[in-house]
Amino acid sequence: MNSDFPRIITLLRKERGLSQKQAALELGVSQALLSHYEKGIRECGLDFVIHIADYYNVSCDYLLGRTPDRQGATLTVEDLPDSHPREDDPNKESTIITLNKKLIQNSINVLYEMLDETDNKGMTTEISSYLMVSVYKTLRTVYSGNPKNPQAMFSVSPEVYAGLSSALQCILETNASQLAQGKGCDGFKGLEAGEAPNLSPEIISKLYPELAPSLYNLIQKTEEKIKKMG
Repeated sequence: MNSDFPRIITLLRKERGLSQKQAALELGVSQALLSHYEKGIRECGLDFVIHIADYYNVSCDYLLGRTPDRQGATLTVEDLPDSHPREDDPNKESTIITLNKKLIQNSINVLYEMLDETDNKGMTTEISSYLMVSVYKTLRTVYSGNPKNPQAMFSVSPEVYAGLSSALQCILETNASQLAQGKGCDGFKGLEAGEAPNLSPEIISKLYPELAPSLYNLIQKTEEKIKKMG
């Protein structure tokens, strides 16, 4: 059995507020056996995978970590929600949330416009992965604020995720830098002459008149924090 199965069945049980003893009773197995399954000490048979999938009303693919959708659906771009705030409830978000979200979203939009212009798969892949790790790290920070939240949602342990994800970010940043300098890296081709966009504050403002102010504010706020460290 893969490593996701023990984590996920533990997460599902805790989400329901069930004790291990109660879940084992309802599943028709001993508490000791369920404990071994949840700890990954023993592997269960296919029949039990199907049985526990029915018990928690999830797909077998979800139990095995093959999809993040509990019913086994495969996510497509069309399924992703619109990132813009809801117009029917403009007061739902606080001012600071709305401001910071717009700064980040608009700046990322500019960044991806630039990446699209380079048309370099490696740059897009490495930078996208870097941003994903950033979101992952901050999500875990918020999630861990309540010690009652089940850590089984994540497959990387709380003790090592911060250090390892920071190390991964350093690698991804280095890879992107190498590619930007025209050097092949991680199986990707570096930027060739003329592929990198010609940029300056003036050009950025002309290309992205509505988004550029957000980008500049993000730069300013970030560099103010950097300077305070020096």
